[in-house]
Amino acid sequence: MRALTGGVFATGSGTDDLAALRQLAEDIGTRSFDDRIGHRGLPDDFDATAWRHLQDAGLTRLTSDPESGGGAIELALVLRALARHAVTVPLAETDALAGWLAARAGLEVPEDGPLTFAMGDTGASTVTGVPYAGTADAVVLALRDGFALQVAVTQPTSITNGHNLGGEPRDTIPVDSAEFVTVDGAAGELMRRGAWARCMQALGALDAAVEFSVVHCTEREQFGRPLSAFQAVQHTLTSMAGEVERARAATELAVAAVADHGFDSAQADYAVTVAKVVLGRVVPTVVTAAHQLHGAIGVTIEHRLWLATMRARSWIDEFGDTASYAGRLGRMALAASREGDPWDFVVGCY
Repeated sequence: MRALTGGVFATGSGTDDLAALRQLAEDIGTRSFDDRIGHRGLPDDFDATAWRHLQDAGLTRLTSDPESGGGAIELALVLRALARHAVTVPLAETDALAGWLAARAGLEVPEDGPLTFAMGDTGASTVTGVPYAGTADAVVLALRDGFALQVAVTQPTSITNGHNLGGEPRDTIPVDSAEFVTVDGAAGELMRRGAWARCMQALGALDAAVEFSVVHCTEREQFGRPLSAFQAVQHTLTSMAGEVERARAATELAVAAVADHGFDSAQADYAVTVAKVVLGRVVPTVVTAAHQLHGAIGVTIEHRLWLATMRARSWIDEFGDTASYAGRLGRMALAASREGDPWDFVVGCY
């Protein structure tokens, strides 16, 4: 099953086993986007209505709750759909990160409501860039201590509000005195989970950017005919769509690797690394082309394109930038060439 179907080349929602879930996620996303037109801000407010719909549908603990009946495929589908509609909720943080880490550490967190996580270094007095700290029911705090993590569940005594490029809350919280639990070997998987989730979200935002660009060029006229009638514009749109499909293929590989082998596997490590590198190269290209096609109107916070492109640019740099993952991929390739046939590595035969 392909979790990330969509984009301008899609022929429909499909009739596979995921069709009903895909439609549900799209409906929640569409409703959220329509309801919030003209009400966006910096930072953007947590969408409590959308969260309630997700929670009522059982979509907020797909991987962290063994009784949910869901897994990585379902979570990837929902993350992409919500990102495509710029829904401001901490689903990735709640399920793939905070929920998992709390369970790994044996710590209790609220069963309902949004969660978030904060990652810093031992000895730090504050942690910056914490998603949705002001609206989360609890923060799972992880402090790096060598190869281990010191983990605690906390509710910050004070919060300094901030936001990323796309307006999502990214706050600063103090490291309060709390009862920490040492968790060995979790730092790598935590980063991998975060990188995986951001790739799903970035793909959804890129799909939106291309879709918006196609509609804009079809409706906007210049010299008596639509922009889409000009050959240069057609080439740009085609190139954008092709780049996004390249990113979709790499991201689907990451979904399959996690679904088949788990986040802590070598297969997932390879596939997530590939996805981060590919998305890191695709995002700037597609974002630039989308804004060129829209002109000046696409760079304002009031325009729907801004939400897609700025969030994509923010997400792709979280949990490690493109250069760090490209270096990691290169080291993997060198190791594969020393151990055997590097072709299996190149084609992803994990």
